[in-house]
Amino acid sequence: MATRTDAPTRREQILKEAARLFAERGFHGVGVDEIGAAVGISGPGLYRHFAGKDAMLAELLVGISGQLLTGAKRRVAEADGGGAEQVLDSLIEGHIDFALDDRPLITLHDRELDRLRDSDRKMVRQLQRQYVELWVGVVREVYPGLGEPAARSAVHSVFGLLNSTPHLGRAGSLPGRGATAELLHRMARGAFAAAVD
Repeated sequence: MATRTDAPTRREQILKEAARLFAERGFHGVGVDEIGAAVGISGPGLYRHFAGKDAMLAELLVGISGQLLTGAKRRVAEADGGGAEQVLDSLIEGHIDFALDDRPLITLHDRELDRLRDSDRKMVRQLQRQYVELWVGVVREVYPGLGEPAARSAVHSVFGLLNSTPHLGRAGSLPGRGATAELLHRMARGAFAAAVD
């Protein structure tokens, strides 16, 4: 989900490849030698960057939850008086970017969250709750007739829709990125509008 234009660090390269491999073959189906080979270093060389696979998994899942929350807070702050509609559209766009660009992390979260240490899993859940509550507040501004439980349910439903991208087929088999993003955006807004009826 990074928007930087400079080259990724070795650590970021390792995490990207680890996410891809874990998503493809499962956490236990991938060894450090395979991750190392994917980035051009020896498996034991990974230990200069991470304590082990568990540390990579924790950084991936805690990291993406933190990035989503930070990005959402930034989008709210940057709205600069543009109104709740604009903020909601910006939040949806940000989550769509994540859903299209970081598909392996969605798969990884679905399959491997329970493998995290309790403290890391609690951190992921805490970050996710804050992310949801930020969305709930914005949704209720756009749709004032929507009660808090209904707004929370609608937010979770939209996340389910947007996070279904790993099941849409391989990245190259989707319509163009712009068309896919536009369709997902319309569907998300439609889901929120339908929650009011």
